[in-house]
Amino acid sequence: MSTFRPTPRLVAGALLFVTASLPVAGMAAAPAKPSPPVDNTATRIVATVNGDVISNDDVESRTRLFALSTGLPMSQDVLNRLKPQITRQLVDERLRMQELQRRKIVVADKQIATAIREVEERNRMPEGALRAKLIADGVSLRTLIDQIRAQLGWMLVLREQLGEKTQITEAEISEQERLLAAETGKPEYRVGEIFIAVDDPANTADAQHFAETVISELRAGASFPVVAAQFSQNQTALEGGELGWVQPNQLDPEVARIVGQMPVGAISNPVKVPGGFSIVMLKAKREIGRDIGTLVTLRQTFLPFTSPLNAQAPTEQQKQTLEKARQISASVHSCEQMEAASKAANSPRPPDPGEVRLESVNPPAFRQLLASLPPDRATQPLVAGDGIAVLIVCSREQKNLAEMNKQGIQNRLLAERVELLSRQLQRTLRRQAAIDIRGANGA
Repeated sequence: MSTFRPTPRLVAGALLFVTASLPVAGMAAAPAKPSPPVDNTATRIVATVNGDVISNDDVESRTRLFALSTGLPMSQDVLNRLKPQITRQLVDERLRMQELQRRKIVVADKQIATAIREVEERNRMPEGALRAKLIADGVSLRTLIDQIRAQLGWMLVLREQLGEKTQITEAEISEQERLLAAETGKPEYRVGEIFIAVDDPANTADAQHFAETVISELRAGASFPVVAAQFSQNQTALEGGELGWVQPNQLDPEVARIVGQMPVGAISNPVKVPGGFSIVMLKAKREIGRDIGTLVTLRQTFLPFTSPLNAQAPTEQQKQTLEKARQISASVHSCEQMEAASKAANSPRPPDPGEVRLESVNPPAFRQLLASLPPDRATQPLVAGDGIAVLIVCSREQKNLAEMNKQGIQNRLLAERVELLSRQLQRTLRRQAAIDIRGANGA
């Protein structure tokens, strides 16, 4: 039987949870003096879901959390562009919380605390650092807790609904192996998409012009996941526009035709599709069943600076840190020694950063360094603004990364089954619900 354990996830390199909205606090009493006036924007109703209220404060808090977790700037312009998508997400998540209550499913506080610690560990943060970061950026810890509670609870709903269907049989695995063998060699693409909707045919020219403006920003170097989060109008927006690995028959025919002609890393022109325009980025391509790549294992010691580096005027602590890094570089000749050095230095980052695909490493100079470094030699100190790292390569191994063993097939089939059920159940809840969306300012 496959293990079915709900956990927070990282999307587009950033912390992101399936969310649930905050309960609305009672409105404060009006002050005795007429000046300054009370700003009731926070408590304005943005939406109601089966009678439950989502306030502007709920949307504002969740939007700030999303911006923080994805690295978006906290400018009001950016936050305002995110709010319609965050509102739709909050509506869906309020429906999920109502389903939890209907089924009498309770997520224990201990589960939430464990999930928060796991997020800190995955982001290489010391215990308590996530809470401090939220407070520093004006985000309530309660917003994060409610978000995690909804995600963990929804996974429990899906597990309850699936029942024995969480077991993947040998016959199902064998059938999937047969299908994969038949597809081997056919093209597969990893695609990002930004969708610009056209609600009225009269607005088609404006939508196309806007799409072209977005493309100009992307080709000038703007981050695709960040731009997708701000501007895309489909369900993948808050996941950075990520479609994942798809085959041509899973895409709109015109999109599939263009993707098949694009080089990796290219951004398309606006593509007319039903309902609007798509902007697609080809992130990678491969043949099904064939994805040869080099996996590198490393060990590292990271020595932090106590203040940001000014290369023209390094502090005494930074000079001492550089000297310490040089000593480590000269004395370490194995992965075991690097782990010991990291532990002795009380490094805030784990000595094992995990397996790395060499072809995906940037910048190219660093990729070349990892490709050519002898296994018994540490790098020279690698200086960054926040500290210095010394690395050593433990292994380099070429693998067919698309090849899937029985466990991998089992995990994928279970994930697909869970995702399909989640979409079906969410659609049912929406269809049966009384939903009134009034807008981010309670209009």
